[in-house]
Amino acid sequence: MMIDEQSIRRHYDALRPCLDERGRRLFAASQVRAVGYGGIAAVARATGIAPSTIGRGLIELDGGEGGGDHIRRRGGGRKRLTQTDARLEGDLRALIEPMTLGCPERPLLWVSKSAEKLASALREMGHRISANSVRRLLLRLGFSRQGNYKANEGSSHPDRDAQFEHINRQALGAQAACLPVISVDAKKKELVGNYKNGGTDWRPKGRPRRVNTHDFVDKVLGKVTPYGIYDIADNSGWVSVGITHDTAQFAVNAIRLWWNKRGCKRYDGAKELMITADGGGSNGSRVRLWKIELQTLADETGLTIQVCHYPPGTSKWNKIEHRLFCHISQNWRERPLTSRLAVVELIAATTTKTGLTVECELDTADYPKGIKITDEEMAALAIIGNDFHPEWNYTISPRNRDRAVILE
Repeated sequence: MMIDEQSIRRHYDALRPCLDERGRRLFAASQVRAVGYGGIAAVARATGIAPSTIGRGLIELDGGEGGGDHIRRRGGGRKRLTQTDARLEGDLRALIEPMTLGCPERPLLWVSKSAEKLASALREMGHRISANSVRRLLLRLGFSRQGNYKANEGSSHPDRDAQFEHINRQALGAQAACLPVISVDAKKKELVGNYKNGGTDWRPKGRPRRVNTHDFVDKVLGKVTPYGIYDIADNSGWVSVGITHDTAQFAVNAIRLWWNKRGCKRYDGAKELMITADGGGSNGSRVRLWKIELQTLADETGLTIQVCHYPPGTSKWNKIEHRLFCHISQNWRERPLTSRLAVVELIAATTTKTGLTVECELDTADYPKGIKITDEEMAALAIIGNDFHPEWNYTISPRNRDRAVILE
């Protein structure tokens, strides 16, 4: 009887994508049963399946040992590397565990721990392993690729929560008296030009906005610094966009512009102003120029200015961050800040469902850095520190109320 090996091969090739290991054995065994004598050798040639594997398939067809739901016999298949190489898991853990920089005995101290480099290091230690095997072993050991997670705030001041409560009490008291309470801060500097801006926006598919490849500072347009004033009771913002340096003069001038153009009209007759600010930057609690400029503002307007600084490392709790700045960033997402006018217009167009309105103005004045304040100038301030942390909480009074004017 002639055995048609070509026919067996065609049937096997048609069914092979649908068969698992056990299914292939049973198919080969069924063909042997159909062919009869000499079938094992013929089917092995036609399918490429080993005769011993076909023999196991015949046993399974006859209902003997090896049947059931298992694809392989129990214990069949290649052993795991960790079973054949007892030191492999320990050596791999030693390579990837957290290490102290400066230890010369660690082979992967100053390189990224990619699977390829881990496999190379393990091979140098005498192990036979590939990069793919390293990846599989890392997953079994419970490792995965992870980025950094911002969670550590550093050392916390023991009076941090007490200062939060103090700021809250002072703000509620001022609002109850219909006095203005503002949150101030400088937003991060922004490059002006056709540069990439983070975020995404709706555009025709396949037509992303084209921007410059490199973010080199434009020598003409340079950078801008938005300094914001958020009126907590009014849910409104004022932003001065500076083109030079973020100094205390620039910060206080932004407050001055807000008061002269908006604050004095909304809070007509108010004699006091409360400011909440970060503990660092141009409006920092240790910045002498900040207090000098606030004294000048108090003298000009006749306002008694109460200042409360947030403790170190807690700037994200400043209300301007999550009431104003975050909405500005969302409004200009994906849009290049191609000009100073574009920055001003995008900020001024910021609104929210809760009724936030924002006004913005370009401040073209030059604010020099490095202004020194003498002890004599500080001694001339009409400043009184609060009983609770006077370095964070203080009040600046006008030195001559009769001469105070509002500058239009």
